Amino acid sequence: MATRRAVIMAAGAGALASGVATPAAGDPGSDVLAVVEKSGHAVAFYETPSGRLLRKVALPDYPHEMVVDSHRRFAYVGHYGVRMSATAGEGGAAVFVIDLAERTLARTIDTRPFNRVHGMGIDDRDRLYALSEEKAMLLGFDTPSTDVAPTRAVPAHGVKTHLFTLSRDGERAYVTGLLSHTVSLVRPHDASAPPLVMTPGQLPESSCLSRDERTLFVGARKSSALVAVDARTMRVQRSRKVGGDPLRVYTIDEDRLLATDIAANTLTLYSTALRPIRSLRLDGIPAAVSFHPRRPLAYVSQLGTNSVAVVDLERFAVVGGFGTGPEPDSSVLLPTAG
Repeated sequence: MATRRAVIMAAGAGALASGVATPAAGDPGSDVLAVVEKSGHAVAFYETPSGRLLRKVALPDYPHEMVVDSHRRFAYVGHYGVRMSATAGEGGAAVFVIDLAERTLARTIDTRPFNRVHGMGIDDRDRLYALSEEKAMLLGFDTPSTDVAPTRAVPAHGVKTHLFTLSRDGERAYVTGLLSHTVSLVRPHDASAPPLVMTPGQLPESSCLSRDERTLFVGARKSSALVAVDARTMRVQRSRKVGGDPLRVYTIDEDRLLATDIAANTLTLYSTALRPIRSLRLDGIPAAVSFHPRRPLAYVSQLGTNSVAVVDLERFAVVGGFGTGPEPDSSVLLPTAG
């Protein structure tokens, strides 16, 4: 793996963009879904709803999380460098900058010594944040389209810090620690600010903020619980046992949440009061979800079946889908103009 990584990191962006037989651009009017394929070691671009593969951008082993800027100009992918959180190893120490117009690797930001870069976030000023799981540091990039290294870093105050949720203005970050079983409120732009640390349950991994950013919702996986936390005081407001393994939780609107259960292979809608509304069983294991910015559609990456399921959030039914490369994970919908 080390040899392959060295060769790829030394190669230019042109060498890393692997062409395919189909054109680089979809048909006029087609949306495109960009998908990180962890074990495919790539970001792949698919036309929706046909599922036609447009292009793959090859990356070093095991990219994981991805975010895009507000102009849909660049995507930023963390180089985790190992397959799963339980996998031992040094992992990767980089952020990959993907040109979404050209569908190429524009460049690589070296984050050493901060390794196992996993959680990614971007604020409303397009400042980028990346989380080093191994070093428990939250890195900041003020101008990520041109930065060659982090411009700031703050301690994440947890152990095996895996994911985080960011306030829209970038002034608050909520970092989950898989081994410390904690959520830490840290200030990405003020390392002197004391953190607020709490334990919502066992193995908290994913979280999301309510639309008004007053409540943080956390999935405590080993506790099989969803937990609502006051986003300022970090005190638990309410908790509900949901069963299974709530891997990810997302805010849908002011009133609803969406949670994935990788034990039962389900998506479940909950009210923000944590009352279950409706569940949908899937064919695969729901790894991650992204949303259409203008239509009530969710794109669910499915492990096991190596596919994306398209879910209508109003009907709460699968209305489409297509195959992907190995282990699809985070994704983003790139809509047509208009």
